[in-house]
Amino acid sequence: MPHSLVWRLKAVTIMLALMTLPAAASEARLEPLPAPAPVRAALVELGRHLFFESRLSGDGSRSCATCHQPAKGFDDGQALSRGYNGTEYFRNAPGLLSVRLKSRLMWDGRYSGADLAAVVREMLTDGQFMNGEVRVMEERIRQIPPLLALWRRAFGQASEPRPEQIFESITEYLRSLDFADTIVDSELRGATTALPPAVHEGLQLFIGKAHCIACHSGPLLSDGKPHRLGVADPVALSREPLRTISLLRYYTNMGLPNVMRERGDVGVYAVSKNPADRGRFITPGLRGLVHTGPYMHNGRYDSLEAVVDFHNDGGGSGSELRPLYLTVRERQALVAFLRSLSAPLPRVAVPPAFDYGLIDEASR
Repeated sequence: MPHSLVWRLKAVTIMLALMTLPAAASEARLEPLPAPAPVRAALVELGRHLFFESRLSGDGSRSCATCHQPAKGFDDGQALSRGYNGTEYFRNAPGLLSVRLKSRLMWDGRYSGADLAAVVREMLTDGQFMNGEVRVMEERIRQIPPLLALWRRAFGQASEPRPEQIFESITEYLRSLDFADTIVDSELRGATTALPPAVHEGLQLFIGKAHCIACHSGPLLSDGKPHRLGVADPVALSREPLRTISLLRYYTNMGLPNVMRERGDVGVYAVSKNPADRGRFITPGLRGLVHTGPYMHNGRYDSLEAVVDFHNDGGGSGSELRPLYLTVRERQALVAFLRSLSAPLPRVAVPPAFDYGLIDEASR
């Protein structure tokens, strides 16, 4: 089935899911991080190697870690992410810590949180990301003996590399990655350690006057729903042709009507085709912000101070937000609270890049 038709069929079910998300509780609340997910150790180890393996990409030049770097909270630190060689992308790369807890995936929510393996597949095979071809991936794994040994440790000594299991392995690795607890988690669990005064004040503003909790709740501080904030498109989207081409290619694959009339990022509208969704994006989580700037779906703001000011002013053109009328001190306290949601990053061992080797034909 053509790739573009697959996307069009998915769009209907995706937006039905978006519109039928569970009703919000009568009172949104913050929650501490849950216990780690149970994972299969051998599969996680294989997935770790595949996550950092550039030879899964079309020309062997990039891996998942190219855009999701452990030292940057599994983000890339750029406003707009880089595309596959000869392309550029039009959105900010999201961090991947605790991605297992997200209810919707991608800025336009086109995947359910339960479909993480499908996102992995898209990232590996789409021409704008890694441009990998599944049969080539299989063969490259076969030709790297230590990697094939890890494969057979995970899937059995008689097993051979298969595409769905490649995606499954990387997904299992991602499920093992979590944010570390913060002082806010301790507070939410009822610990007696007091929050610093500015952080405490920021927390009270977050759930009170600023009412951030209306959209930023739960363990990741996100409601997982689409909202319009009126964030302006970056200049790069109109001045850098490769980004415009990537944008229009995506719209074509999604079956967006009148593609050539579009030059800005329409967000969820590309998925739903509902004009009311134009400019809406899925609410991001707020953990680990110290490590994952620039911020917003297009990296528009370099600092948390700028993000808070933007919200304080009621957002941009067409925003669903209302001005907050926070004082300078209150905005500083809110930033202090947001910073407190970042713990030191987990230590990640980057695996070695194994050499190609001779294939034992008897074992194939």
